[in-house]
Amino acid sequence: MYLRSFLLFLTVCTFACQSQTSIDRSKVKVGAEVLLDEHLDELKGKRVGLVMNPTARVDGVHMLDTLMASNVNVTALFAAEHGFRGDAGAGETIEDGVDQATGLPVYSLYGKTKKPTQKMLDEVDVLLFDMQDVGARFYTYNVTMGNVIEAAGQHGVPVWVLDRPNPAGGDYISGWMLEEEHRSFVGAYPIPMAHGMTLGELAKMMVGEQWIDYASDSTLKVISMQGWERSMKWPDTGLEWTPPSPNLPTFKHAFIYLGTVLFEGVNISEGRGTPDPFMNIGSPTSKLTTSHIAPLRRNFAGINVERVSFRPKSIPGKAPNPDFEGERCHGVELQITDVDQVDPVKFGTALLSAFLDATPDAELSDFIQKLSGIDKARLLQQLEDESYVEEWEQTAREFSEHRKPYLIYPK
Repeated sequence: MYLRSFLLFLTVCTFACQSQTSIDRSKVKVGAEVLLDEHLDELKGKRVGLVMNPTARVDGVHMLDTLMASNVNVTALFAAEHGFRGDAGAGETIEDGVDQATGLPVYSLYGKTKKPTQKMLDEVDVLLFDMQDVGARFYTYNVTMGNVIEAAGQHGVPVWVLDRPNPAGGDYISGWMLEEEHRSFVGAYPIPMAHGMTLGELAKMMVGEQWIDYASDSTLKVISMQGWERSMKWPDTGLEWTPPSPNLPTFKHAFIYLGTVLFEGVNISEGRGTPDPFMNIGSPTSKLTTSHIAPLRRNFAGINVERVSFRPKSIPGKAPNPDFEGERCHGVELQITDVDQVDPVKFGTALLSAFLDATPDAELSDFIQKLSGIDKARLLQQLEDESYVEEWEQTAREFSEHRKPYLIYPK
């Protein structure tokens, strides 16, 4: 009798815990949803511009459609890298045009002009910025956001940032700090490679630290999330993943991208043109041995490293002209088994070091300086002596303190 009662108790507890977990995972309410529930009346009588992409969704419906159905007077659309509808590849120039579904003008912020002009803002009283970020300094959405806040402030147009989670979590800070001489559109602000902030928090820091001109607390409004905590990685949010760009189809791709992005700065394929970009790494001349693979497997938990060969191919809208198209590349396939154990930036850096040793014709491009934020010569030296580990720890401690006044979600 006691055993039956005990088993019943365990069953009830298990069900309760599972239910509670389900409830916890569904708690995160993104800024866009909070806007719809609590701030829609504030847009009445205003001409509204949208800086958005396909990730600007609530319950699977794009915010443009929801706002127009709610009789919000949307007057202009603004497109960052990959386009408003997300149909452009990485680095592909976006042209001004017209949104075919609505007839609204679409202004490019990723072409000749990278910030709104006075003419673009003539018919706008307030701008809503809503994009899912990945938590990386070199992901261009944060620079676009800074440009939008700066240009809008110059012309007296307020910007509302509709906040969304940092998929890698709010506690993960890693990588080199950007050096001033390597500032670019790929990295414009003095923050680490992985900064552990939401775009709403980062916007507040841009304004507070005066990294951007013409901006003030009166021109920036952050619509905060509800239920998000810093310890949460994407799977903990209960939210559906919408690719923020064509080559990041799942959260795991976006997570490992924080480190394997470095391969975009070397003549080794980062996996574009394969089903798993940033998880397939290799080149025709790479000759990885057990001495390269074994330390990666031994030193990094939560990720499988398997030797493979692959042939990149053209994929319209995703990888139209991948490196080594049609050539047999030798390298590795990465599989994340436990996101809570993986340090993607540290792993990507160690993997880069292994590939540089295993690839006779490997050569770093100047682009890697924009991605890492430091000089090529210093990067190579730190790869050799692994001194970056200590530097990153110090950077993380200092940045963690520096960002404190701007954090919206303290837990």
